[in-house]
Parts: sequence; C-alpha cells; structure tokens
Amino acid sequence: GAAQELQASAYLVYAADFLNKPEEVVAKAFGDSQASLVTHTRKLVQMQRAVRGAKLSTDQRAEQTERVRKMLLAFSKDLRVVLLRLASRLQTLRWFAASKQDCPPELAAETQAVFAPLANRLGIWQIKWELEDLAFRFRDPDAYRALAKALQEKRVEREQGVESARAQLQADLYALGIAAEVQGRPKHLYSIHKKMRGKDLSLDRVFDLRALRVIVASVGDCYAALSRLHELFTPVPGEFDDYIAKPKPNGYQSLHTVVLGPDGQTMEVQIRTREMHDHAEHGVAAHWAYKEAGARGYAGVSAAGEFEEQVALARKAVLSQLLAWERDAAQREDGPA
Repeated sequence: GAAQELQASAYLVYAADFLNKPEEVVAKAFGDSQASLVTHTRKLVQMQRAVRGAKLSTDQRAEQTERVRKMLLAFSKDLRVVLLRLASRLQTLRWFAASKQDCPPELAAETQAVFAPLANRLGIWQIKWELEDLAFRFRDPDAYRALAKALQEKRVEREQGVESARAQLQADLYALGIAAEVQGRPKHLYSIHKKMRGKDLSLDRVFDLRALRVIVASVGDCYAALSRLHELFTPVPGEFDDYIAKPKPNGYQSLHTVVLGPDGQTMEVQIRTREMHDHAEHGVAAHWAYKEAGARGYAGVSAAGEFEEQVALARKAVLSQLLAWERDAAQREDGPA
C-alpha cells in the first residue's frame, strides 16, 4: 500500500547512493512505481546537496532556493515525492538536533523558505510546526534559547491553570451529554516568536501560551461545546474565528476562541471534530491513511469506488494547494521590499 511504499522509499533514497544503477536495481527488486519515486526524490536530494556545498552569494542562494521550490512543483504529479521530501527534511533536522552537530545555515534557511510553507499549504501542521521550530533553533539559537528558558520559568504555573480549565470543561461537557476529548495543546516556539516580533508583544501578552483543544463527534457538538465554554469562561472580544463555516484555503476547519481561564489569564481554545483534527494534523498525508483502509470502511468510506473518488478529489485539492503555494511565493517576490 501507499504507506508501506513511502516507508520503504525513505530508506531506499539514501541506500541508492551505494548502488551502481539504482533505478534498475530498485525497479527489479521493488517494481517500477517504487523506482520512479526513489529516482525523483534522489534528484531533489542531490540538487540540494550541491547547492549547500557551493559557495554562493546571497542572491545566488536565493535563486537556488527558488529552483528547489520549482523542482518540488515539477514533481508534484507524484504526490508521494512531495510527502517523502518533507519527511526526509524533517528527519535531517531531527538528526542535527539529536547529534548536537551544527546544522548548515543554508539548510535551515531553505527549510523556512521552502519546506515549512509547503507543509502549511498542504495542511500538514504537525510537520510544519516541527520544521519551523527546528529551523528557528538552528538559525537563531540565542533567541530560541532565551524564549525556551522564559517559557520554562513559568511552565508549572501555566500548566496548573490549563489543567484546571481542562478538567472543568471536560466535566461540564460530559454533564451535557457531549462526548469530548479535552487536552492541552503544545506550544510552538517559532509561532510564539513570530507573534512577539510581529506585534511587538511581551511573552505574557501572547494568547496561546495557554491553550486547549476540544475534539468532539459532530459539527453540532462543536457549536454546543463553544456555547458552554463561553458560559463557563469570559470570552475575549474580537478573538473568535469560525473556520468551520469558512475553512482556510488549505481546508483547515476548527472553531478558535480566546477566553479568560479560571486563573484570570487568557487561554486559546480550538474546537473541532475528529475528522477535522486528523486533517489539521496530517493534511494530505491523512488521505494516504484513508486509502490504506478504504476497503475496510475507514472514515465512512464503505465501497472501493466511493473511496477512489474521494482520493481523486483529495489529489485535485492538493494540486490546487501546490499551485496556491507557487502564487504565494510569486506575491512575496513582487511585493514591496
């Protein structure tokens, strides 16, 4: 299946460096589809290695970064290549973090300029956040350490406030007959850093330092949970967004609101269904999971024909997002300096 193919290719892309005729060897052992995936992904990897090894001016490096972006777009007809390259870049950054070795600044810069925006456009938030945080850690280690230290100093106080609100909301929703999973939401350092810098905020004024996520069974339960939340805690004026009624361009759906928690501190709350949550965390990658389990009725897909139609629609939506990603980059280039 698709998931096993991607997992195998993650190893084969780098194992191919030690083969004389990698495409022929992989095709013979694993089939033409696997060979195509490995070959195309290797082309991207080899190009990026060459760029990082070259001594280039700032302008030349910007041009090479743009070439990498265009190559990703060129290979987007095989969505597996795009997914595999994102996963490969994340694994590389994780290796630098774990090994304590210096990450090349060009690699971190390329991650912020190309790979994190790509993950964002595809709605793969889990990868987007981690790519951004790791790139931030390597590009600006002093700012990263200072922010991490500031967050750690008030961690216990912050977690106590979040847990108090979580337990109260969970109990109230249960009493109303709403089956909900209420959980604390992880904090992403680069996102906090951007908000502080962009809006000139102190750390204490960033709303989502304290954050909850509520996962329910249906859209109706989303709005019922929101109503109860606003009865329990005072909503902050002007801090509500309905991405269920009006999804983000990449398909993201959720209710966002900010309330004053039991400790009087602001707390951001996201409310969504399980299906919305899976899409928010994994984006297009979730569709490969659906494909794996389609014949078993996963996610409400009961027949192979219906399932293949859903996958085709998902593929069309992803290609649309890749084109939008290209437009995003073009607008940045044409905008004011």
